[in-house]
Order: sequence, then structure tokens, then C-alpha cells
Amino acid sequence: MSMEHPPPPALIRVPVRIVVLVAVLPVRMAWDALTAAGRLLDRALLRPAGRALRWLFERAVALPARWLYRSVLTPTGRGLAWLLGAVFVWPWVGLWRYVVVPVARYGIAVPAAWLYRTLLCPAGHGLLRALAVAGEGVGRLLPRLGRGLVWLLGAVFVWPWVGLWRYVVVPVARYGIAVPAAWLYRRALAPLGTGSLFLLEKLLLVPLAALFRYVLIPLLRYGVAVPAVRLGRHVLVPLGRGLGWSFRQAGRGLAWLLKAVFVWPWVGLWRYVVVPVARYGVAVPVLWLWNRVLVPVGREVRDALALCWRAAGFVSRAVGRGLKWLAWNLVGRPLVRVWRVLRWCGRNLVARPLAQIWHGLRWCARNLVARPLARVWASVVRPAGRWIRDDVWAPARRITAEAGRAAREALASARATVREALASARATVREALASARATVREARADAWRALVGAARPTGPREPVAAPVRTPLGTTSAPEVSLRKRG
Repeated sequence: MSMEHPPPPALIRVPVRIVVLVAVLPVRMAWDALTAAGRLLDRALLRPAGRALRWLFERAVALPARWLYRSVLTPTGRGLAWLLGAVFVWPWVGLWRYVVVPVARYGIAVPAAWLYRTLLCPAGHGLLRALAVAGEGVGRLLPRLGRGLVWLLGAVFVWPWVGLWRYVVVPVARYGIAVPAAWLYRRALAPLGTGSLFLLEKLLLVPLAALFRYVLIPLLRYGVAVPAVRLGRHVLVPLGRGLGWSFRQAGRGLAWLLKAVFVWPWVGLWRYVVVPVARYGVAVPVLWLWNRVLVPVGREVRDALALCWRAAGFVSRAVGRGLKWLAWNLVGRPLVRVWRVLRWCGRNLVARPLAQIWHGLRWCARNLVARPLARVWASVVRPAGRWIRDDVWAPARRITAEAGRAAREALASARATVREALASARATVREALASARATVREARADAWRALVGAARPTGPREPVAAPVRTPLGTTSAPEVSLRKRG
């Protein structure tokens, strides 16, 4: 043990341990009593009550519910689901799959697609081609008409003003104003300005420069700048240094005087009075009291508490063993005998009759509920389902298939008829387009002759092509590309 904390004498240790033992013993005995009571309550009441509740719940609720779910609810639910599907779902599924979808596909979608592909699309292409031919004729006519109109507007509103500017305004401005002004500037104003600038330079600027260089600059340099520099270097700088040294010495003396009056007395008082009194009058006694009295007493109290807690544990265990022996011989053994008698009575008078009742209920449920339901399923529900499948569903499916086949054949014949009609209509449209092209070309030639007045060549512009043969065997007007047309 270190010298800073020496062991306390026995005069302090023994009374402290006696007092601590007297104070700790009742607390330890009460703690051990509460711990034993909690263990006894958990072992004798809570655990058996939990096991009994679990056993009762499993036997009274879980097993019957599990058997009811497996043996009654599951087969009943499956049969009910099959019955509901056969009544409410399968007819709608068959109606959708074999009636609605075929009718929508072969009665609406396929005819609509065929109508669009064979009638509407060719008609639209023909209409677009006619509009393109008409637009081409108008597009060729409008630029030529626009060029003629632009030439007319230029001849009326632009060319007179251009001629006026080019042949009247520009010659007058050039030979009446610009040429005389340039001659006047070159022959009169430029020589006059040059002579005036020469006279101004020789009579005014040269004398001013000589005056500034040879009079003002020497006067300022040797009359003002040099004396001022010498005065500052040989008079003002030494005078300033002497004044600075004197001010520093005076400041040092004043600082020493202020320290001697206001600082050094307080420093001496703190160093030689306050610090020794606080160190040797307060700190050293307090530190000695802490190290020699309080720390040993506190450590001894701590050790005494640990030792007395263990000693009180030994005493408490001895007292507890004595009380346990008395309780076992006075209460425990009679209760054990009574419990054995009650267990025999419960096993032979309650449990076995309940087991027999449970077996009887299970036999009744198996023979009175499950087997009749299985027989009803095998003799009623399954034959009814097979009858619906073979005698109702299969004929309906065959009838639907035959109706779909007849609808497809009718659609094929209608498609052939409409195709022939469309071929004849296409030939008629081509002939109409050829006549429209000829009419547009004639109108364009007439418009050109009306605007320009010159006759265009009347020779053939389009190459001769073989007539186009349609699917029905008829011929139509020859087709020529838009680029090769006039």
C-alpha cells in the first residue's frame, strides 16, 4: 500500500464493521426473502398455471378447430368453389371465349380491316393523287403569274424612281457639289491651314518651351528642391531623432514610477502574504485531513459493506434453511399427499370419461358428416358436372364452332364480291383522273397564252405508254409519273 493512503488503525476498522453489519443484516435478509418468494411463486404457481392453460387451449380449442378445418371446412369450401365456378364463372368464360371473341374478331375486326385495306386506302390514294395533280398545275401557273405581276409592278412603281436617282440626283450631287468642294479644299483651305499652323508653332509654342526648359525647371530645382532636401537631411532628421530618444527615456521613467506605486506592492502582498497563508493555512490542513481521515474511513466503509453483505448472506441462508425445514414438515408433505390423491381422482374420474366422450364425438363426425358428404359428392355432384360437360357444354361448343366456320365462309364470299366492285371503281377513278389531267393542262396553256401572248408548242409532251390492265380484264388510261408530266 502506498504511503499517501496508509491503512487505518483497528480502532477505526472494528466499530465501522460492527455498525455496518447491524445496518446491512436486515436489508440482506429482506432481499433473500423476496428472492425466495419470487422463485417459489414462479415454480409453484406461474409455470403450472401456464402449462395448464396451454394444455386446456390445445385440447379445447386448437385440436377441434384443426379437425373442423381439415375435415369439414376444406372439403366444403372446395365443393362450394367448384359449384360457384360452374354456375357463375364457366358460362361467362365460355360465352366470352366462343361467342363474343369470334363475333368481334370475324364479324367486326376482320371486315373492318379488309374494308380499310381494299376500299378506303385505295380511294384515299386516288384522291391524294388527284389533289397532287391539281396542286402541281396550280403550282406551275402561280409562279409564272407572279413573275409577270412583279415585272408589271416594277415597271410602274420602281423603275421611274431608279432612273431619277441614277440619271438626275447622282450627277447633280457629284458634279454640282462634291467636285467644287474638293477643289476648294485642296487649292485654298489646305494651304491656308498649313501656313497658320507653321506661324503658331514658330511664334508661340517654341518660345514657351524654351522658357519652361531653361528658366522654370532650373529655378524650381536649385531654388526650392535642393535647399528643402538639405534642410530635412541635416536639420530636421537629427532634431526628430533627439526628440524621440528623449520621449522614450521619459516614458521608461514614468512606467517605472507607475509600477513602483501601483503594481509592486500588490505583487509583494500576493507573493509573500496571500499565497503562504492559503498554502500552509488552508490547503495543507485540508489535504492532510483528506488523506489521513476521510479517505481511510471511506475505504474502510466500502470494505465493511462488502464483507458484511457476504456475512449477512451466510446468516440469511442459515435462517432460510431452518424456515424451509419447518415449512416442508408442517405444510409441504401434507400438501403433496393431498395433491397425489387429487391427481388420481382427476385421472380416473375426469380425464378418462372426457377421452371417451372425445372419441365418441370424433366417430359421430366421421360417420355422420364426412362419409355422407363424400357419398353426396360421388353420387350427385360429380355425375351432374359430367352431364353438364358432356351434354351441355360440348354441343354448345360444336354449335359455336360451326357458326364461326359459316361466318368465315360468308366473309370470304363477301370479300371476293367487294374486291370485284373495287376493281371496277378503281378503273372508273383512273379514267376520271386522266380526263382531269387533260383539262388542267388545257387550262394551264390557255392561262399562259393569256398572260404572255406567245403560243406554246403543241407537240406531244407525254410519252406514249401502254394501257394499264385491271384485275377484271378492262383497260384504263396510261399512267405517267408526275415528274415526266408537263
